Amino acid sequence: MDITSLKGIGEKTAQLFYKLHITTAEELVHYYPRDYEYFTAPVSLKEAGREAPVAIAGRIRGNVATRHIRGLSITSFEVMCTDEAILNMTYFNMPYLKNSLKRDVTYVFRGVLQVKGSRYVMEQAKMYKPEEYDKMVNRMLPRYSTTKGLSSNTIVKAVKQAINAVKLDEDYLPEEIRDANNFYPLKEAVCQIHFPDSRETLIKARERLVFDEFLLFILMIRRMKDTNRKIVNGYPMIEVAETTRLLEALPYRLTNAQLKVWREIQEDLLSEHTMNRLIQGDVGSGKTILAFLALLMCVANGYQGAMMAPTEVLAAQHYETLMQMQKQYNLPIRPVLLTGSTPAKEKRAAYAQIESGEANIILGTHALIQDKVIYHNLALVITDEQHRFGVRQRESLAMKGNTVHVLVMSATPIPRTLAIILYGDLNISVLDELPANRLPIKNCVVNTSYRDTAYRFMEKEISEGRQVYIICPMVEEGEMDELENVVSYTAKLKGILNPSIQIAALHGKMKAAQKNRIMEAFAAHEIDVLVSTTVIEVGINVPNATVMMIENAERFGLAQLHQLRGRVGRGTAQSYCIFMSKSDKPETMARLKILNESNDGFYIASQDLKLRGPGDLFGIRQSGALCFTLGDIYQDAGILQNASKWAGIILDKDASLTGAQYTSLLEYLEQASINEVDFRTI
Repeated sequence: MDITSLKGIGEKTAQLFYKLHITTAEELVHYYPRDYEYFTAPVSLKEAGREAPVAIAGRIRGNVATRHIRGLSITSFEVMCTDEAILNMTYFNMPYLKNSLKRDVTYVFRGVLQVKGSRYVMEQAKMYKPEEYDKMVNRMLPRYSTTKGLSSNTIVKAVKQAINAVKLDEDYLPEEIRDANNFYPLKEAVCQIHFPDSRETLIKARERLVFDEFLLFILMIRRMKDTNRKIVNGYPMIEVAETTRLLEALPYRLTNAQLKVWREIQEDLLSEHTMNRLIQGDVGSGKTILAFLALLMCVANGYQGAMMAPTEVLAAQHYETLMQMQKQYNLPIRPVLLTGSTPAKEKRAAYAQIESGEANIILGTHALIQDKVIYHNLALVITDEQHRFGVRQRESLAMKGNTVHVLVMSATPIPRTLAIILYGDLNISVLDELPANRLPIKNCVVNTSYRDTAYRFMEKEISEGRQVYIICPMVEEGEMDELENVVSYTAKLKGILNPSIQIAALHGKMKAAQKNRIMEAFAAHEIDVLVSTTVIEVGINVPNATVMMIENAERFGLAQLHQLRGRVGRGTAQSYCIFMSKSDKPETMARLKILNESNDGFYIASQDLKLRGPGDLFGIRQSGALCFTLGDIYQDAGILQNASKWAGIILDKDASLTGAQYTSLLEYLEQASINEVDFRTI
């Protein structure tokens, strides 16, 4: 059912849904809330907590004043609360409030309460009329990721229609699995994930849907493994002198871990069966040079190799590095770059070079798997940060050759027990050693009172020619008002830092071309401070960036915080990471301080696995690994292992899934394979 078949969605509104990659009613049903707002009754100022949004009723006292600082408008006023205490309100870039708010009128203010000295303060709080707020008390309302022009309320109305329009009564999960796990039927799980009756029903609904995600993924992986098992090597290779000469010429020596993994790669390429290997290693552990060595061995044997990166910027950086190495070390490589933004004329030339074999190393993004790309004799496929690519997309590139060797690289630290489940079709190599010339990143975990000190430290680093990342969990105001957002933060920062400092914003709602321009400008040092969401988690390499500050660090998983931190510490200068937390809870600070103890991603991932649990379901951002819609491999490790067990039971009983009890599951699995998430949207 096309999205326009739903009442109230015409062509104009449909275009907004398309921006969210929602084209059908079924896609809308599986567009789950990002979070939920739980509206508690207003409390007195002195009873209010400091961690989560609270509602406080009071009347405006005195004048509403607006002042301007470096282009930033700041509106402030005082509220006399019901317990006669004073609450100081601050709003940024909302000067119209001065005319719309009325003195001595009672409002309900909902936001995160801060204590600054002896003053109670709220910033950017939502305002309601008392009768309006009363209707929302004790309700859990879904909040969806939106786009400009499309409100969460419009999505709510559309989802309610879609749930009734889509055939959810036909449950694809076999009855034996539902009964054994006491799972909700599919329709009830979908209803409760969107419009929960309580926190308990929400948790139960989420468990069912996360299990589904993991089960389908594992079934796809294991069926691929059965297909790929012991495929005869169609591209036999021999040891070549070129790789040995390059290793001797490099200005550094490979670590023992790198040498071990390089031997494993060589053994794979020389064996009678095709390589299917994953290299797991922290950012900076030296995966890229191993990929280049594998490509060099491939072309020295007379074949082509392809390397697919998750972003155009990273693909271009790989291309430039290979071109420099070709000149410096006189390598027999002829690289070509192919991305979505490559001009048409250059694309046609690249297609011809690839088909004729003139180009023997092809670097790029999703453009490498398009139908127009015809390879001459593709023998090796490398995917960088593979969790950004779907299983089918990885397979699509491999299918461009005849039983090609596959090498996958990931900097996402995943404990081995989970990696074996998630990467069941791959042999796993681990780089657990960093090069000797890397200075360890200096970390600090602080609360928001440290923010001004952090800004001064950033200015000092920038004055010495360095660059800075600031990470916010949200894109724009209105998504989750208690969290920092990129758009407002960038505007506010321009009024705080020295006017000579170049500041830019980056987030996932931007068009791909705009994101690439900003990342390229940051890489070229045309930008000093990049305020970004987690889109920079992979896909950009800027050795000159030495400071990262992560706002609302308490809302991220440890593994993702470590992954983000890996954007700094890539050069020879000392680098720093500041984890800024709005929560002062001892358990929150203790969790974050694990990042102080270690820069080892695998240790941190194992600690993350121990600490995450059902209580964190709605308080911590997704880890980013493998881009599941709902599931998080750390906090949902138990569900992942349960799904793995059931996948084994199913395939042991009926490997082809042709039995009557698996008909719906097979149909859904095949549909999921076709519609698998397109990494260009991530």
